[in-house]
Amino acid sequence: MVSWRALYLRDVTLAVRVGGGALMGVLFFLIVVTVFPFAVGPDLNLLRRIGPAILWLGALLSTLLGLDRLFEADREDGTLDLLVGSGQSLELLVLVKTLAHWTTTGLPLVVAAPFLGLFLAMEPVTLASTTLTLAVGTPALTFLGVIGAGLTLPLRRGGLLVPILILPFAIPVLIFGVSAATAVVFDPAGFRTPFLLLAAVSLVAAAVSPLATAAALRSGLD
Repeated sequence: MVSWRALYLRDVTLAVRVGGGALMGVLFFLIVVTVFPFAVGPDLNLLRRIGPAILWLGALLSTLLGLDRLFEADREDGTLDLLVGSGQSLELLVLVKTLAHWTTTGLPLVVAAPFLGLFLAMEPVTLASTTLTLAVGTPALTFLGVIGAGLTLPLRRGGLLVPILILPFAIPVLIFGVSAATAVVFDPAGFRTPFLLLAAVSLVAAAVSPLATAAALRSGLD
C-alpha cells in the first residue's frame, strides 16, 4: 500500500536534491526580475507600476521549470509503473505529486516575491497584494502544468511541448493575478472580484487536474 505522506516527502526530497529544485526556480525568478529594470530604464514610477506584472511573469516562467521531469524520472526507473499497479487511486497519486511539486517550486517563489519586489521599488501595499495573489494563483499554474506533463509523457522530448500547451490556459491566471495586485493602488474596491476569480481558477484546476492527468497517464502507459 502506498503511503501518501511518504510519497510526498520522497518527491520533495528528490526535487531539492536533483536539479536544484527550489533554488533553481528562485534563481530564475531573480534573473527575470533583475533584467526588467535594465530593459525599461531607471524610471522608478514605471517599475512601481508594472512591478506586479513582472513578478507574475517571473513566477509563471519559473513554474514551468522541471515540469517535464515530474513523471519522466519515475517512468524511467519503473517507479511510476509500480505506483500505478499498486491499486491505489491514480488521481490521488497525481494530487500528492502535484502538491510536492508546488511545495518545491511555487511556495519558494511566494516567499521570495516580497524581497524581489524591493528591486522594483514597489509600495508595501502592492507588494503584499502581489504576494497574496501569488500564493493563491501559483497552485493553478502548477495544476495546469501537471496536465501538460501527463499529456506529453509518451512523447520523446515532450517536455518542450509543455510550455506551449500550458501558456494559453495560464493567461487567465496571469490576468486575474495582475489585476488584483494592481487594483489595490488604483481602485482598492476592485481587488475583491479578480482575487475571487483567481481563487476560483485555482480550485477548478485542483479539481480537474488530477482527473485529466490520471487519464493521460493511463493512456500513455497502455
